[in-house]
Amino acid sequence: MTMSIPLAEAPRELRRTTPISSTTCRQLPRTQLSVDVPPNPRPARTPDSTHRARDQYRDVPAQCEAIAQLDASDPRREVLRERLIERCLPLAEHIARRFHERGEPLDDLIQVARLGLVKAVDRFDASYGANFVSFAVPTITGEVRRHFRDTGWAMRVPRSMQELHLALTGATKQLTTTLGRAPTASELAKALDIDKSEVLEGLRVANAYSTLSVDYPLTDDERPLSETLGDIDPALSRVENHVTVQPLLDALPDLERTVLVLRFFGNMTQSQIAARVGVSQMQISRLLAKTLKDLRTKLE
Repeated sequence: MTMSIPLAEAPRELRRTTPISSTTCRQLPRTQLSVDVPPNPRPARTPDSTHRARDQYRDVPAQCEAIAQLDASDPRREVLRERLIERCLPLAEHIARRFHERGEPLDDLIQVARLGLVKAVDRFDASYGANFVSFAVPTITGEVRRHFRDTGWAMRVPRSMQELHLALTGATKQLTTTLGRAPTASELAKALDIDKSEVLEGLRVANAYSTLSVDYPLTDDERPLSETLGDIDPALSRVENHVTVQPLLDALPDLERTVLVLRFFGNMTQSQIAARVGVSQMQISRLLAKTLKDLRTKLE
């Protein structure tokens, strides 16, 4: 706010043609100004939203002190408390909107922020001389962050990883706007001054943020997710065993290999094998025992 003073009416030391600030005007007698200056002119607006918030809630400490002086059974105490909370609701909503793009519904975040506001109002002690906004903002923000940490993640991950994920989310959004494309892992690492390996780990952590129930209807015919997921084939272990044993079987003498194949792949009894190869059942029993012992030794 600037204004000009007629040179004829201004003191000699202030006679100039350039405008003077309202601060200087407040220092002059009202009769020396060519305009009527209010006794308490509104201070210039600052672009800092925190300063605006402090001015807006400047009288809250006095209200908190008035509430504290009332007895807990006094009905006026609860009325004043509710009015104070309602007045500060815009502050809680403003903080909630800062976390809106992190995967949680805005209505839920606003409710959590309001809970933090209630805690801030109940815990604030004006006798310490602290500013209410300086106390309420970290209290509300902490409540929202605690909500993300405790309920926002489908799987429990370390707090350091959660903070890294949040930092990557913010950096990704900022770099996408600046670069006009999604940033690379190297660009994110440079922006956050961390190693590329930490970036990759933080990006993998995002997979633990949200999950789907196996009963979730995934297709148009409402088939659950569980019916579309693959399963471990029980034959895989047999394939692995076959690949491991096959070279050992190929190295066996013909008779020993034939006896093993007929016993374990042909499901024949020792008597049937003996009749087929033309030896006694006792010989087949001894041959199987010796061959299996040799194979176990080689497999170990």
